[in-house]
Amino acid sequence: MLSYLAEYEHIWGPLRVLRYLTLRTLLAAGTATLVGFVIGPWLIAKLQRLKFGQHYDDDRTGDLATRFDKKNTPTMGGVLIFMAVAVSTLLWAVPNVWILTSLFVYGALTAVGFRDDYLKVVRGNRDGISSREKLFWQTTVTAVALVILATNTQSAEHIRELWVPFLKEPIFLFTGVIGMLLLFVMMFFWVVGFSNAINLTDGLDGLAIGCTITVALVYGIMAYAAGNARIADYLLIGYVPGTGELAVICGALVGAGMAFLWYNSHPAEVFMGDTGSLALGGLIGVVAFMVQQPLTLVIVGGVFVVEATSVFIQVFYFKFTRRRFGEGRRFFKMAPIHHHFQKLGWPETKIVLRFWIISLMCALVGLGTLKLR
Repeated sequence: MLSYLAEYEHIWGPLRVLRYLTLRTLLAAGTATLVGFVIGPWLIAKLQRLKFGQHYDDDRTGDLATRFDKKNTPTMGGVLIFMAVAVSTLLWAVPNVWILTSLFVYGALTAVGFRDDYLKVVRGNRDGISSREKLFWQTTVTAVALVILATNTQSAEHIRELWVPFLKEPIFLFTGVIGMLLLFVMMFFWVVGFSNAINLTDGLDGLAIGCTITVALVYGIMAYAAGNARIADYLLIGYVPGTGELAVICGALVGAGMAFLWYNSHPAEVFMGDTGSLALGGLIGVVAFMVQQPLTLVIVGGVFVVEATSVFIQVFYFKFTRRRFGEGRRFFKMAPIHHHFQKLGWPETKIVLRFWIISLMCALVGLGTLKLR
């Protein structure tokens, strides 16, 4: 909202700098970081007093829960990230359909994740909300987001275009009822898939949020490029007016992520829980669609993809060997794959740092796809 102060530059000339998207993105990142640092100690203390601590099932985690002593660490830290991102975005972004849809998806999935965490840590329900209920809300949120984008004149035309890395033209247009159903299915898999992928990655201190920061940084750059006619024309990517404002929310996510990482680094003082992981995956997934770079997310979010794939391989291999040999066998020592390396004896900090390095490499490759067309 502070961007509107630029309208009063005739009263005080320096206010005109608030027209610059790059400055507002940096201010959003700084504001989110500050908000995170301000509310962080208070929120962590509140969660500790309420005993909103992470609960582990020893049958599932074996010696890992005991070894890394995380049982009493408070969860629901995703609230910190959400508050920092929401406040910062509302202050520095110019409201449009792209920003409002992003905040809707992020806020709605934060509520779903919060309910899931609440049932686990307060009501003692190990599984939280049922898979069916979670899927229902994720489907509803995706459907509402698509309806908003498909019916708004600013976004209706652009959301129907499917772009892929390395090509300079959209390869498919989602038109008609069938086309919109296909678009919904694809968007649903991205929102739900990356929500669950970040949730699976959130198993070591700082791992999920560190990788999220690199992804948000890349998509902030992509949003800026897609919303700038000259840059989009130079890079041969789709020009989508107004999506440049998504750089502000991505910048806010980077800042909020760094603040959260301060408290989530080893040994963690707080976990994001489903409150954070489900919402962050959904936000990143929908932003990827809005800047016409959904498939690039598979590259940029490579760590998340690998984590989710490792679980799929583990389950598939176990069921296959049980049918074939009468005894289920494991492909990895433990899934997701970061636990496999823990079982090999790698220190937690080494695993996290190496995964961060891989995430950064994936981010750079993803950025490279903008030029190689």
